Amino acid sequence: MTPPVLAAVADRVGGATLVWLGACLVVAAAVSAVAIPPVMRLATSRGWLDHPGGHKSHRAPVPYLGGVAVVLGVLAGAGLASGVVDIDARLVWGVVGVATGVGVMGLVDDLREVPVAVRLLVEVGAGLVLYALGARAQLAFVPGIDIAVTVLWVVGVTNAVNLVDNMDGLSSGVAAVAAGGLAVIAAANGQADVAAVALAVVGACLAFLRANRHPARIHLGDAGALFVGVLLSALTMALRFDAPRSITFAVPIMILGVPLFDMALVVVHRLRVGRSPFTGGRDHTSHRLTAVGIPVPAAVSLIHGAGLALSWLALVLSRVDAATGLLLQAFVVAVGGLVFVLLSRVPVDDV
Repeated sequence: MTPPVLAAVADRVGGATLVWLGACLVVAAAVSAVAIPPVMRLATSRGWLDHPGGHKSHRAPVPYLGGVAVVLGVLAGAGLASGVVDIDARLVWGVVGVATGVGVMGLVDDLREVPVAVRLLVEVGAGLVLYALGARAQLAFVPGIDIAVTVLWVVGVTNAVNLVDNMDGLSSGVAAVAAGGLAVIAAANGQADVAAVALAVVGACLAFLRANRHPARIHLGDAGALFVGVLLSALTMALRFDAPRSITFAVPIMILGVPLFDMALVVVHRLRVGRSPFTGGRDHTSHRLTAVGIPVPAAVSLIHGAGLALSWLALVLSRVDAATGLLLQAFVVAVGGLVFVLLSRVPVDDV
């Protein structure tokens, strides 16, 4: 018997489109997998390496440029979608183009370092362009307020995804899980274009995860983390479905709950101890889990599992009535608050 969610997806987008959406994932994964070895060789030959030291946990230099392979995979998947799936090409290529532009800035930051103020300006500009393209918040339906919320969401999510890139295999897995949940929700509501790009992100990130899991042979870098962060922020805002606004606003937050939770944990801790939130440190969720004796692979898997649970709850939230949705949100907030307090009590290295 066909699972209810899969049946709903097939009913909304059609069986043929569903097959092509799967092809977008496979093509993105294949291109990313093929691109990783030459990218690793290039980074090693040029000395573009992430050296250990300070708050970094790896013990030997690891090549950067993993983000380049992810970008190439997503571009390939999106290209396939634009050729065979009935999509809004302007939205798809606009979103992918903006994300690629921010990813290029991240690549420059990987190799030379870009001032924080410049990074923020670029991210704000990305938010404004995405608003103009239609990937925007629609909460107040007042242009000034919705523009501000859109920019804040883009900047916040982009940096949250970048911050969660702090342990082998973590960020690529978190992004793949979030994008997977986003793709299912989009497809179940007939948004094949959003689902296609999200599945391309899933494929590219899963392929990259094979080389990035502990011990990592290549790192995502700011190029990949910022690229994926912008994509996820834009695609979650592009979600449209018939539900009360009290539900629709919470679905993107739940999908991206893991990186947003980690960013909140880090910012609160650093402000409390008098450190700038923009500095690095070993005070993330992952570091706190390993500090209590959980091995790195297990800690990463636990965080991936939390992301999967939140994505599943976001899917449920998108398909229930307002009263049930509010109860579900309250449950997630209560559990998240308890975990936040418990993790905040774990002693961490503030270097």
